[in-house]
Amino acid sequence: MNKTEAENKLKDYGQEHVLKYFDEMSSDEQTALLDQIENTDFSVLSHIGEAGKGEGRGSFSPLAAMQLSEIEARRDEFHDAGVKAIKEGKTAALLLAGGMGTRLGSDNPKGMYNIGITKEVFIFQRIIENLLDVVHETDTWIRLFIMTSEKNHDATVNFLKEKKYFGYKEDRIVFFKQDMAPACDYNGKLYMEEKGRISTSPNGNAGWYSSMVRAGLDKILTDEGIEWIDIFAVDNVLQRICDPCFVGATVIADVSVGAKVVKKAAPDEKVGVMCLEDGRPSIVEYYELSQEMMDAKDENGDPAYNFGVILNYLFRVKELAEVTDDRMPLHVVEKKIPYIDEAANLVKPTEPNGYKFEQLVLDMIHQLDTCLPYEVVREHEFAPIKNPTGVDSVESARELCKKNGIEL
Repeated sequence: MNKTEAENKLKDYGQEHVLKYFDEMSSDEQTALLDQIENTDFSVLSHIGEAGKGEGRGSFSPLAAMQLSEIEARRDEFHDAGVKAIKEGKTAALLLAGGMGTRLGSDNPKGMYNIGITKEVFIFQRIIENLLDVVHETDTWIRLFIMTSEKNHDATVNFLKEKKYFGYKEDRIVFFKQDMAPACDYNGKLYMEEKGRISTSPNGNAGWYSSMVRAGLDKILTDEGIEWIDIFAVDNVLQRICDPCFVGATVIADVSVGAKVVKKAAPDEKVGVMCLEDGRPSIVEYYELSQEMMDAKDENGDPAYNFGVILNYLFRVKELAEVTDDRMPLHVVEKKIPYIDEAANLVKPTEPNGYKFEQLVLDMIHQLDTCLPYEVVREHEFAPIKNPTGVDSVESARELCKKNGIEL
């Protein structure tokens, strides 16, 4: 894209200010900005009027989970089916690793955070070691995709290369960047984070598949005969990835997606809950649960909306193509967005000052026909790290790791 083409695109969206400092930039900086303008979808800006309104939700009803008792009774059946799928190369893993460790007080990618006490133990290390458990059990190197973001790609790749991928085979790992969405003020004017850079953020945790396709990686899925992808977030250091029992149960159930869930610690715990919405699988957020839903019971007298998601989903590849961007709602989210002011000074706001645009996995699941909520033991598979201390923190994750015999 040349400058004239960029000017025309920006003019269409009323964003001519993006080129304010263009003529004083170096040739490389100019090229980088033109590339960013070319690759950024500014049409999302037309959605700012939807901020805070949401799409409106449908009619919720319970979706029964496969609970631990049934899983234990059928463990051999599920395990054998899962091992078979893994050995046949039908299962891949995809790590959502685009986030930074800002809330933990780090300027590095979140996966580089060291949770060790007497030695170095990095979040990336814990995740890869969990996947290596399955590699060793099945004697099969599972294809591992790692989705980074523009902000942390180079640091992530360099770190893992330096650490020799914590023992994972380099030729079985593929990195790709998540697509980015622009950030704007309340009037729809794009923020600039530098003179030559539009402020952007990753396009939500549902952006993984469209980003894969954009990177041309769907060809790997086809060429290698991959039928299932286990996607999971970077912050849960205990999660089991491509766990044969989970894979086997999902395959045998013949569903579009399997979802690992944990029994809620309390009726009002701040986790999304698997459910049906207008008869299709969905997730109801904790703040959307009515008192009536919290009080509802299943046929056994247990809470009907009792299983929270942990962002570990096994998607059937052949149905992902049906989950297209134009069917997915766009969430307009109020955020604190750093920007340069009229004098080109960097401002870091302390209060929300604009909008970011995201698509969410819960909407992805709602596009599919069937889902298997699969219960796992919270203490063995759920140690999220969102804060330095307190609930879902480095401290709580360390305690859970110790309970599971992991040396820190």
